Amino acid sequence: MIRPLFCGLLFSSLSFSIQAETTEPVEKKLWVDEQHGSIRSTLHSWANSIDSWFDETDPNNPATASIRVMLDNQWNRYDGYSIKPRVRGKLRLPALKRRFSLVFGDESLDTEITETHLDNNYTDKPKDKHYNRTQARNDNSSLALRWSTLPDDLGVDLDFDIGIRSGDDLYLRAKGEKIWALQDDYSVRAEAIYRYGIDSKHYVRGNVELKHDDTETTFTANSIYLQYTNDLKKEETVWGNSLYRQHNFTGNKRLNYGLFAGGYFKDKEGSLNTYGPFISYRQPILRQWLFIQPELSYYNDKREDRSHYLRAFLRIEAIF
Repeated sequence: MIRPLFCGLLFSSLSFSIQAETTEPVEKKLWVDEQHGSIRSTLHSWANSIDSWFDETDPNNPATASIRVMLDNQWNRYDGYSIKPRVRGKLRLPALKRRFSLVFGDESLDTEITETHLDNNYTDKPKDKHYNRTQARNDNSSLALRWSTLPDDLGVDLDFDIGIRSGDDLYLRAKGEKIWALQDDYSVRAEAIYRYGIDSKHYVRGNVELKHDDTETTFTANSIYLQYTNDLKKEETVWGNSLYRQHNFTGNKRLNYGLFAGGYFKDKEGSLNTYGPFISYRQPILRQWLFIQPELSYYNDKREDRSHYLRAFLRIEAIF
């Protein structure tokens, strides 16, 4: 019952979204808009209250807050249907010098260079369960104080976090990012992330993306990542590469499609575990702050002895 309903919703939303011409709906003020505005006002009020703890607030430079609330749905014939709530928020506090801010929620959303393809809900979903309450709670319980530096002479943006994740995992995190503008509309973006947690131990990720702007609204890119984790119980190094093309439309809509390949390193030798095509679309629905993002992919999984199979993903996201 769940599978045909979910797949039907995803296919219908995807086919509806990718029309050549669409008419933007006229938004009318409803109860849901009042609630959205009330939540935004409350968040900004909290941010200014926290900002006032450290120094006198400046009306010309007030504290601000933003939050993303997501509901990720996923289905494939091997793992069945799963659903996962995700939250990520940020409070900017100008009273704290040197660009301090508070960040909270699922910090894994900050580790990916792009959100090209998304279908990865649970690492360990209980058998015959659609929702892993423990993992969802742990993933969304991160809280950290972030210090963001201004770009230096080398053009590098740096973030330093100190906080707690998964309830009791104290951690330190550093992230550096740099963008190089090359000739002929090419650019390179690179990121390096290192996190050390009392419980989670070592996490290292590197992202590099080469992009070519084909037109003002279309680009082609190749994104590759290398990720290492070691919690003393398990050590693993994985890699992934996405070659894709993205079209940006008016009204905060975008379409991207391409090929993904990924695998593992074992005994210093790399292996290809997964490869296949994907297509993803994102647009506002009903409201300009409410988004829907369906995605289809056709990957294999050699480690799990799975040949190529269809995977369907649907994200519903509200931005406050």
